[in-house]
Formats: sequence, structure tokens, C-alpha cells
Amino acid sequence: MKFKTFPIFLAFLVMGIADAMGPMASAVEKNYELSAVVATLLTFFVFIAFAVFSVPGGVLAARIGKKNLLLLGLGLNIIAMAIPTFINPGFTLLLFCIFLLGIGTTFLQVAGNPIMYDVSEKGTYSRNLALAQGIKGLGASGSAYLVGLVLVLPIFATMGWRGVFPVFLLFMVLAFVFVALLKVEETKADIPPSIGSSLKLLKEPVFALAVVGIFLYVGAEVCMGRFLKPTLESFGFSTDNAALWGPTVFFGTITFGRLVAGSINLNAHTFFRISASLGLLGVVFILTGQEYLTLAGIVLGGLGFANIWPMLFSITIEEKPERSSELSGLMVMAISGGALVPLVMGELVDSGMLTLAYIVPAICFGYLFLLSLKGKKKIAAA
Repeated sequence: MKFKTFPIFLAFLVMGIADAMGPMASAVEKNYELSAVVATLLTFFVFIAFAVFSVPGGVLAARIGKKNLLLLGLGLNIIAMAIPTFINPGFTLLLFCIFLLGIGTTFLQVAGNPIMYDVSEKGTYSRNLALAQGIKGLGASGSAYLVGLVLVLPIFATMGWRGVFPVFLLFMVLAFVFVALLKVEETKADIPPSIGSSLKLLKEPVFALAVVGIFLYVGAEVCMGRFLKPTLESFGFSTDNAALWGPTVFFGTITFGRLVAGSINLNAHTFFRISASLGLLGVVFILTGQEYLTLAGIVLGGLGFANIWPMLFSITIEEKPERSSELSGLMVMAISGGALVPLVMGELVDSGMLTLAYIVPAICFGYLFLLSLKGKKKIAAA
């Protein structure tokens, strides 16, 4: 069974490569002499792919199989990485490659989360999913590190900003091979789904509430990553120290929390309540506007944010595992919260309310905390 989980863990590792488009934007901006706004199209196209292709991806997974959708996603990613590996593309062609990477990564997310249920031993799904998210975090941080490292290593330096793509391509090919060799018996829906039948799942409160929860969680996480650095700079931290003790510590704590969750056995509902409580407490600490409480809040928040996704996702999938592909599509679509929720916080920041603006992620985690209590009542009644 452990061999069956390895290819899926590898697929999660390469999912993190899409997160490297943010750090790469500055190199692309310099190479193509772009404005900062135009350079951010790299991450914009990734988010757009999640918003547009998640639900169709869930339907496709249910019809052709989750393993086949993983292979399709990896195949698209291989093409996306191969083009800038072998040629120096124009900016329009590069955006096309990034859009392909976004679509491929969307398919990996849609298929990877529920197929972990099929390859996991009974009672280990939520733990394996938490570990997989931690591995995805390592992939994201490692990919971002490689973006800078390629400029130093002679073997890649001759390619300039494109030097990272051959490394990404190699990992994509390896993941494709291991997934292709995987033998798995998938849970399937009795009736082939459609986009309409997928959206109808939102009529059931348990699924609608979970999708809203994912939307708010991702939005809150992006808010923290975006505004922690200027918050610490307002306390007098230098730019480097603000980046280190802000987003670096926050995302590092998230990865640590997910890896720890993947190594212990704890009820998913209980873990969800603990995570929501810690996340809310961490944001409240930051809302105080006190330096040391803010630093403590960053760590507490990171620990809380770490396992919201895997716990809420696994709890929801286990409601109807035969509809896992469709549910995965709906919840991956909710990642679009990372594009919308920060706009609300940004409006408050632009109005001069940097500290008070953290009320936005606080409200998001207040919702998640209430949602976790709803799960508690359900368990008590069972």
C-alpha cells in the first residue's frame, strides 16, 4: 500500500511548481522589460485555470478515471515545461505555457486529492492527505529556491532565467512514469456525472458549506502571505527581516504543520477544530497591533492554517466517496478565493488600516471555527 501512495505523493510534489510562478515573475519582468502589472499575469493565468477548469476536471475524472486525469495533467505540464526548456519563447508563448501549467496543475489537484482516498488504507486518508499537502509545500518552497539557484549553478546559468525549466521538466516526467505504473481500484459514481450534476451537489448544505470554507481559507492564506511583510515593516523591521519573520516563517510553519499531521493519527474532525481555533487565535493576536503578539500570531496562524485544507477536504469526501471527483472539482474551484478575498483586505490597507485589515482573515477563520463546531455536533449526535 505504501508503494501505491508514493506516485501520488510525487504528483503532489510537482503541484508545488505552479507556486514558483510568483518568484519567477521578477525574472520574467526583467527579461521581457515588462511592467510589474503585466508580469503578474504569470500567477493570474494559474488562478484563472483553477477557476475555469476545476469543475469540468471533476466531471472528466469521474468519466475517464482519476489516474487518467492525473496523467493528462502531468502530460500538459510536461508540454508547458518542455517549450521554454528547448526554445527561448516570446512572452505570449510563455503565457500560453503558464496557462497550460495552470490547467495541468488544476487537473492534478482535482484528481490527486480524491485518488489519495483510493490508495490509502482505511482510517489513514486524512493523515495521508495532510502529508501530501506538506510535500506540496516542500515542492513550492523548493521550486521557488531553484528559481534563484539556477543563476548561480554553471550548468543552468547559461540558460539565464530559463534554467529552472529543465529541472521542472525532469520531475514532471518522473511523476508521469510512476503514476502510469500505478495500479489502483478507484471509487466511481454509479451514474456518469455532468457539470450540472456536479453543481447540484451545492444544494446539499454539507457540501456548500465546505466549498465556502475552502474559498475563505485560501483567501485568508493569500492575505497573510501578501500583507505580513508590510505589517512587520510598519514595526520597523528591515525589508529582509520582514520577509523572513513574516511570509517565510508563516509558510514554513504551514509546511511543518502538515508534515507533522501526516505522521500522527488523530480524528479529522478533532484536528479540524484544533486547526480552526489556532488559526483564529493567531489572526486575533496580529489584530492587537503589538509586535511580539504579532510574531506569536504568525506562528500560531501557520500551525492553524496548515491543516484546514486536508482535514476539511477529507471530511467532505468521506461523506460521499463515490462522488469524490465532482466534490474535488468544486473544492478546487474554490481556490479562486485566493484571487478575490485579498482584494477586500487590500482595500482596507489602501485606506490606511493595515492592522485592522486583518479582520478579513479573522472573519474567514471565524466561519471555519463555526463550521468545525458544526462537525462536532454531528459527531455527538452519531
